Amino acid sequence: MTEIAYLGPAGTYSEVAALSLGIDDVQPLPCVSIPEVFEAVERGKAVLGVVPIENSIEGSVVATLDALVFDTTLEIQRELVLDIHFSLVAAPGTKLAGITSVVAHPQAGGQCRRWLERNLPGRPVTAANSNAEAVQTAVANPGVAALGPVLAAEIYGAEVIEDGVQDYAGNQTRFVVIGHGLQPRSGKDKTSLALFMKKDKPGALLMILSEFAYADINLTKIQSRPTKRQLGDYMFFVDLEGHVDDPEVRLALDCLRLKLREVKVLGSYPVAR
Repeated sequence: MTEIAYLGPAGTYSEVAALSLGIDDVQPLPCVSIPEVFEAVERGKAVLGVVPIENSIEGSVVATLDALVFDTTLEIQRELVLDIHFSLVAAPGTKLAGITSVVAHPQAGGQCRRWLERNLPGRPVTAANSNAEAVQTAVANPGVAALGPVLAAEIYGAEVIEDGVQDYAGNQTRFVVIGHGLQPRSGKDKTSLALFMKKDKPGALLMILSEFAYADINLTKIQSRPTKRQLGDYMFFVDLEGHVDDPEVRLALDCLRLKLREVKVLGSYPVAR
């Protein structure tokens, strides 16, 4: 049996992602937060963990990035992409006009912001740790609605008031599977890096980009994040096409290690189909 930790409780898209991995005999392990998913894998309570890392509307999931960069030695094992569809749900019998407040995971609230402003103006939106927790809260509190997947509504006895309330039809979330060790080359891979500069100076980003350009490596993402040392001190999170064992990638990283304070490989893994 393979224990897989995910952002719970049951009914979240993280659980859907965990069950979509194609692994036989899965034992799902729900966790109350993204850091707890990492902790479960690090302590051996789970073999793998599944966490969201990026949404097509709201962008990066900061908690996942920070955990990978600052808080763990676990690596990304693979990625998968799910279509995301949110519903407005509440206790049975609740009408749209009777909703006094909304509870949602911050990512869900951001992905449905315009719909809420048009259809429930003035209603406060409070944060939940997960979509499923939001649905549970709504069912237990009259007048409170939640943003969540239909699966969570079915599990916790909620009624769907409006379906498909996300602001954009092409809403997708990328999830990553975390575990111990780097994956072997598959022939179509992606590598995630955390790059730390020795000091901030003019042309620092250009120097980093030049190493990848010289090696003819395509970057699919680059994002700055605070290093948590002091205000104004930043590092770069980078996704690139290729595996760390590819000669051109290895050469670029070796050159960067001579120029940067640290080059941390967060994973080399197959590109999502």
